[in-house]
This record gives sequence, structure tokens and C-alpha cells, in this order.
Amino acid sequence: MVLAEGNRLYSMYRPASPARGRFAQEEVVAALDATTGKTIWEHKYSSPTAGINYTEGAGPHATPLIVGHRLFVVGSRREFFALDKNSGKMLWSHDFMKEYAAPEIDRGMANSPLLFNNTILVAIGGKGQAIGAFNPETGALIWKAGDVEYSPASPILIGVDGQQQLVVFGGDRIAGMDPANGRALWSHPHKTDWGLNISNPVWSPSDHLLLFSSAYGTGSRALELRQASGKTTVAERWAVNRVRVHIGTIIRLGDIAYMSSGDFGPAFLTAVNTKTGAIAWQDRTFARAQLLHADGKLLVLDEDGTLAITTVSPQGIKVLARAQILENRAWTPPTLVGRTLYVRDRQTIAAYDLS
Repeated sequence: MVLAEGNRLYSMYRPASPARGRFAQEEVVAALDATTGKTIWEHKYSSPTAGINYTEGAGPHATPLIVGHRLFVVGSRREFFALDKNSGKMLWSHDFMKEYAAPEIDRGMANSPLLFNNTILVAIGGKGQAIGAFNPETGALIWKAGDVEYSPASPILIGVDGQQQLVVFGGDRIAGMDPANGRALWSHPHKTDWGLNISNPVWSPSDHLLLFSSAYGTGSRALELRQASGKTTVAERWAVNRVRVHIGTIIRLGDIAYMSSGDFGPAFLTAVNTKTGAIAWQDRTFARAQLLHADGKLLVLDEDGTLAITTVSPQGIKVLARAQILENRAWTPPTLVGRTLYVRDRQTIAAYDLS
């Protein structure tokens, strides 16, 4: 994604290679002027593509994290490092494959880092080290724990009856961990083909429902999580195979969750009842899409580069405005700052005024 802070934007990319059909052997972190798009600084680092399957596009796939004056970055080959956000200077770095014998990921690392208290949580990978916590100032490891199989989904923080939990959506299951020390709290099976759980879960504290969805044969589930005296109970409320979110965001509004559902064929914009898993409606106006909710509107950016401003309800969707704004495959969720929408595809980053 595109990060926005003040008058700066931050993002990552892999440069085009002079050889047709090939990828450059480096990745780039870039800071841009939010008003003009002019590059302020770039930090380049080696990222060989050997051993990584980039049939769906070269990495990087993760989103950096801003904390104070630092920018925390995850690269395709399990690189993890901190940059000075003002200058792009390297402050510290880790190579998880070299330092922790983390296995290589055939499609490239996709998990974004996460702030908890004064630690940075990030997926390391491997036995007993699904997640690691690092000191943001020095990069020192504080703890590592967990045996959840790797998947591209990023960990999220939720509050269950007053207890902070780290939810890790792994390739074989979804699990809860104590973000302070990595202690396992609960787990529930959710195995997909090739371990490709990509879309991040959505948590609703009002009814204690954790909603998550996958393509590749498995579908969607809703778990009810309750906690008392440090013990979490997990109850599966429903599971449906027909709704399968591939790479998109899920937006929950009341008792309806809106998502782009589809495996390798057509993707339908789908409304799902979060209490039952029943499909309220489907619409095939758009290709596979990312969704963003703001000002009572649902913004839809599909992979063909079509942007639409819509309103949705349990009864259906109404398109208020629509435009073709990108030319290449667009899988990145848009970033809205005030009335300015920042979007990117595999070649272009752009800003649009929605006022």
C-alpha cells in the first residue's frame, strides 16, 4: 500500500529489468512528495528472484510501518530493516533466512510489520518462530514463538473482553497469541491449497465475531471468541465454501460484510450476512477488487484499474461515479487522505481529487 504521513508518501517497488519478461534483482523503498509525486529519497537493496515464483508479479508485497522517525520494512526474501523516514538511511537490518534459518517462501514474503506497545511484531517463519518481537530502536530480538504455518496474510491486533490478542492467519489454521510474549492462546483449523490465506481477517468486538476468507478451495468462516481469566473459547458460527476472497479487503458494515469473492474465474462483489454466512446479494459489475469505506460510501478499485464510488446496503449496490484510472493490474488497496485518493498498479502511482 501507499503510506501517507504529512506531506510525504512511502511505498515499495521493484524496478523494471532491461531484459524483457524479467525482474530487476533489487527492491526499492521510496519517499515521495504527496503534492507533486516527486521522489524525495530511495533506498535500494539486493533481492534476487532465484527460487521465488513471481508468476503473479514481482515483490515486494508487504506494506512498511511508520513509528516515530523510523520506517520498518519487510522485503520479499525475509529481509527486515529500519530506515530513517526523513533520509532513507539504514538504521539496522535482519536477514531472517540467514540469521534464523527461516525457510524460503516460493512466492515472496508478504506479511507487514505491526506495532505493539514498544515492540515491532513481524513474521519470521519456521518452527517455534512464526512471529518475532523486535526492539524498534536497536533491532534486537525480544522474543520469538509460534508454530503456525506461513501464509501471506498479515497479523492483526484485536481486543477480546479486555485482552489484547495477536491474530495470525496461517496457511493451515488461524491462531491467537499473546502479543507481549508469543504465548499461544487458541487456534482453529483453516487449511487452504498451498497455504495461501491472503486477505486479512476482520474483527468485530460488538458481537465477538472474527470473520476471515480464502480462495484456493476453502472459503469463509466466522468464529466467536470469548475470554475470561486468560482463557479463550472459540466457537465456529458458520463456514461457507461459496464465498472466497482472494487478495481483497473485507468491509463490515453492521451485520453485512462486503467483499470481492472469486478464485481463478470471475469475481463477484458479494454481501454476506455475518450472523449466518448467507449471501445477501452478488454483483458482477467489477473485476476482482479492493474496497475502502469512507463518508458513507464504498470505494471500489478493481484489478483492471476501474475506480467506482458506490453506496451499498443489504439490498444491493448503487454506482454513483465510475472512471478508468489505471492501465496495469491493480491489486493494491487505495489510500484515502481527506479528499485525495492515492492509488497504484504495477507500474504507476497516482493521486486523484475526489471532491
